Amino acid sequence: MALKALHIAAGAAGIALVAGAAWWYHASNAPVSGAVAADGRAAGAPAPGASGSTGPAALVTLAVAQKQDVPVDVTVNGSVMSLNSVDVRPQVSNMIQKVHVKEGDFVKAGQPLFTLDSRADQANLAKAKAQQQKDEATLADLERQYKRSQELLAQNFIAKSATETVLAQVEAQRATVAADRAAVQSAAVALSFDEIRAPIAGRTGAIAVFAGTLAQPATSLVTITQLDPIAVSFPVPEGRLQDLLQASKARSPVLAMIPGKPAPLRGALSFVDNTVDPQVGTVRAKAQFDNGEHLLWPGQYVNTSVTVRTIKDAVVVPLAAIITSPNGRIVYVVKDDAVQPRKVEIDYSFADKAVVKGLQPGERIVLEGKQNLRPGSRVRIEKPSGAPAAKGAASGARGAASSAGAPASALLAARRDPT
Repeated sequence: MALKALHIAAGAAGIALVAGAAWWYHASNAPVSGAVAADGRAAGAPAPGASGSTGPAALVTLAVAQKQDVPVDVTVNGSVMSLNSVDVRPQVSNMIQKVHVKEGDFVKAGQPLFTLDSRADQANLAKAKAQQQKDEATLADLERQYKRSQELLAQNFIAKSATETVLAQVEAQRATVAADRAAVQSAAVALSFDEIRAPIAGRTGAIAVFAGTLAQPATSLVTITQLDPIAVSFPVPEGRLQDLLQASKARSPVLAMIPGKPAPLRGALSFVDNTVDPQVGTVRAKAQFDNGEHLLWPGQYVNTSVTVRTIKDAVVVPLAAIITSPNGRIVYVVKDDAVQPRKVEIDYSFADKAVVKGLQPGERIVLEGKQNLRPGSRVRIEKPSGAPAAKGAASGARGAASSAGAPASALLAARRDPT
């Protein structure tokens, strides 16, 4: 019987303990007259801004309109292209005697690339020179005869007609010598075709011919592509055309972002096309880059940015502060701890900021907490630097009140934001 009584007493004590804990929990969380909620509102009061300036102050963070010069950048995808690319072909049909370069070699202008069989052309040149020498000797003899005939004519030993005949022979022979000189030059030019040299400095491509191959004028021997300097071609929206034309006169800087490189490559705007593509509404522009390290390669796609103009003394605000309403874009301007909406126009946006019209530099606008505001709402400014200490103080107050068995009103008062 004693054991049974002991079990009954233990059960009753457990029930009493659970009931007491439930009562304490409901009592500590129930709203009490005069208590204050965590956001500074009285318990049961409407949300801040619900009744305009008559409600409690709303907690917000602010931003200040800044005055600065803002560059207007156009960032698009561009394609790398060579300034010069030459497809080397022979001018005569001849056998390749020697190949002087390899695939992928960097060559200078005038450097030998291929040598063709030149024996026939050398013989033709020698023949032309021999003919020239022969005709020059004949001319010299005729000139001596003409000089002698002039002396005899002065002494009346010969007729004047004989002297004129010799003069005609001299002039004809001079023409023959001139033709011989032209023939020698022609033979020299034909001989020069047997030595194929690089027309520009650049990098050689694939070579599909070898020594012993018959080179034809229609056969491409190698392609040489200039790599330094190099160009990047990119499209610009036609709405920026006038700004782009002004930027091209000043050779505005152009940045090309190279994959894997932290710093962009800097070039200069060098060309704007003379027509706008009507299908996509863009105009083609070109920038020139120094490419000594060969970071840019023809055919490569790069992200390109060009500064087309600079907005002087612009008013800049964070984009997050701008609200899109049915009547346009607005911001809440703070004055004397109250807010009023101000209509603004976005002139240009970049990153997380915007250049706006309708604000003055130095004006304070609401950045966070806009959803709780109405025209005329009172605000109080959040101080992020003091938030951790305030939360720690509130937590300590709750702990002290709990350990001392404080009533629910004291616990709610400890949760109140100290600001």
